[in-house]
Parts: sequence; structure tokens; C-alpha cells
Amino acid sequence: MTFLRRCLSTFTLTFTSVLTLTSSMSAASQLIFIGTYTPKDNSSRGIYAVRLDTVTGALGEPVAVAEAPNPTFLSLAPNGRELYALNETDSVNGRPGGGATAYRIDPEAGTLAKLNFQPTGGIACANISTDHTGKALVLISYHGGQVTSFPLAGDGSIGPRASFLKTTGRLGPNQGRQDAPHPHSITFSPDNRFAYVCDLGLDRIFCYRLDPAPATLTPAGEFATAPGAGPRHSKFSADGKFFYVIDELDSTIVTYACDAQTGAIAPKQTVSTLPADFKGANGCAEIRLHPNGRFVYGSNRGHDSLAVFARNAADGTLTLVEIVACGGAHPRNFALSPDGAWLVCANRDSNNLVVFKVDAATGRLTATGHTAKVPQAVCVLFVPPVK
Repeated sequence: MTFLRRCLSTFTLTFTSVLTLTSSMSAASQLIFIGTYTPKDNSSRGIYAVRLDTVTGALGEPVAVAEAPNPTFLSLAPNGRELYALNETDSVNGRPGGGATAYRIDPEAGTLAKLNFQPTGGIACANISTDHTGKALVLISYHGGQVTSFPLAGDGSIGPRASFLKTTGRLGPNQGRQDAPHPHSITFSPDNRFAYVCDLGLDRIFCYRLDPAPATLTPAGEFATAPGAGPRHSKFSADGKFFYVIDELDSTIVTYACDAQTGAIAPKQTVSTLPADFKGANGCAEIRLHPNGRFVYGSNRGHDSLAVFARNAADGTLTLVEIVACGGAHPRNFALSPDGAWLVCANRDSNNLVVFKVDAATGRLTATGHTAKVPQAVCVLFVPPVK
């Protein structure tokens, strides 16, 4: 009977999702998946889908499309057909650790079909990403100090674990937050030769050489940040010359020059994400580059805002354009639409998505007034139309 109820629940969820998402489709709609925390009160059920009207910026009704425990971060395969979600859990089948789930995307219906699950063998994960070839998947464990890689099969399913590495080193000076190694994100270089891990606890950025076919990682260098900076997330410029890191603890974005041959990075500029007169507590979260390469965006949790910077393509440096209210509380994540016309911000503590119109000439953000309710929203993933 329990099995029957579970099957009925899954069927009902999928059927309802198809009806709701299909009814909100239009010729000018953009599919978005949302990762969430799933607290014990069952306010969130897992991964949600919502459609953005690319003419008006309006959001359709979000619907749950995959039940999963704490699918807090999502990654899209380069072919746009598979989605990978980490499961930020303390145990899997009675054993300590988290893992990753692979899903096949139905872009028309906006639904997900589970392919398989693989455990990391380590403590709960915080970040996940596929490499640019779609052959390798890497997960990061914030509390375990672990970097785990998996090969991806031709059908998009996740193969057995290929690499299991730990970040080690001297802790940063912030005893409250830098009490242990805390790797927080994985970013692949544009040429796919290297993978970079920001470690908040160690004030270090680790570089690994990637072999995509077996999905193996080997250490290739490590680089110190400013003491107490707490590096969190990072992005590359499209040409691979510049590497941008948002530091959670000191609320800065650092521009690094990158040597594509060796993978070495060197800091060249640091800018604050906050107004000069702000005195409260703040922790940065996400960083994004505009698709046109001219602007960089970062989120502030505490000040509850989005910082916009103009980017000099020649030397990589940033100049503050504006800092705007995020329209909610705790902007854990945000993303730009593939065409760069819209920005959708996920505010975890106010349980909402907020849509901004992006000025392609200036990078400035204008709140559209369009919002949607998603419980414990912490990741925004746009799915471009599959060609």
C-alpha cells in the first residue's frame, strides 16, 4: 500500500505539472527550474519549474516537478537535455553523505524524468557543475571539505565516482565561519582544461587539471585570497583571461588575471559590493557575468541587494554602476536569461522570485513588479531552447 501511495503521488505530481506548465506556454516563454531546501514542514517538495514571458517579464505559476531532498543547486548539461541536482543531505540509504541525481528534461512539458542517483561517499554537498563537454560532473561538499567527480554516460546518467579529493591548509582568521575547510563552488575554465574550487574556510582557490573522459581531477595549484575574504563563487570571462570571485565574508569581488597555459591566477583588482555607508552584517552569495560580457552582478545577503558593475574587457577591471534592492530577503542565487534581457533573483527567506529587466547598454536593473512564490528558493536555472 505504501508503494502504491508513492506511485500515485508521483503520478499526480507529474500529471499536474504537465497541465499547469503546458497551459502557461507561449511562443515567447522561457523555461526555468528552481532548486530549493525541503524543510520538515513540507513547505517545499523539491525542484520547481516556472515559465518566464520573455516579452513582459511575467512569471507563470511555479509547479513542483521532482520530489527530492534538498535539491539546493542545479546544473544543466551542455546539450540542454539533462539536469543534475545535488542532494544536500547528511545521509544516503543510512550512510553519511550526499549525492547527485540526473534527470531528463522534457522542454515542451517542462517536466523532469529521473535517470539515476549516485552518492558522493562524503558529507552533504553545496555545489554542482558539469564540464563543457558534458562528460564530467563535479560536486563540492562545504562541510566535508571534499571535491568529488563522476563520469557522465551518453544517455546523461551519472557513472560511479572517479575522483575524491580533500581541500587542506591553514584556516582563515574568522573563527566563527572559518573553522574548517569549506569548499563552496566549482568553476571550469572556458577551455575545459582546469577546474577551480573556492574554499571559504581556507581563504584559498584550488586549481585542478581535468581529464574529461574519465572525469578525473588532479591538483594543479592553489592560490591565497585576502585573509578573511571567504571566497564563495566564481565565473570566467568568455575569453578565459579573467576570473571573477565573489568573497562571502568581506563582501568583495576580486578580478584575477588567468594564465590559460598553467592555470595560475593573480589578483589585480578588488571592489566592494556594498554602499560605502553600510554598517550592518552582510554575506555575499552569487556572481554572474552578462552574456554580452560587459557587466558583472553580485548578490548581498544582509543588505539584500544586487550590485551591478561595468566590465572593462581589455583589462578585466570593474566599475560600480548601481546597487539595487533585491525585492526580498536573503538573495541566495540569481541568474540572467540566455539573451541577457532578464534577471531572476531567488530570495530564500522571503520565499519569492523577483524579475528585473536588464538594460543591455548600461547593465542597470529595473524591477518589473513581476514575482512568484517558491518556498525556500535557492537556485535559478534557465533552460535555453534545445536546437
